[in-house]
Amino acid sequence: MKTKIEELEQQIITLTTMIQQEFPELSTFILEMRDNNSDKEAVNLKNLEEYYNSLKELANKYMLTHVEKKPNTDENC
Repeated sequence: MKTKIEELEQQIITLTTMIQQEFPELSTFILEMRDNNSDKEAVNLKNLEEYYNSLKELANKYMLTHVEKKPNTDENC
């Protein structure tokens, strides 16, 4: 059985892959986002949730303004 952290990690991988494939122009912004593997701070559930939510927000806002009839990221991840 997967832990919540493992589930979030998988969702982040899935969402990041979708963004890179569907919206490669956003890859720059993903690289600029806070690094969740920072030496200063341990990766924990809260960090992963915040990172996942920021990825979803980035993709959703972009789709609203740049893309017609693309699926919502909530349905994909």
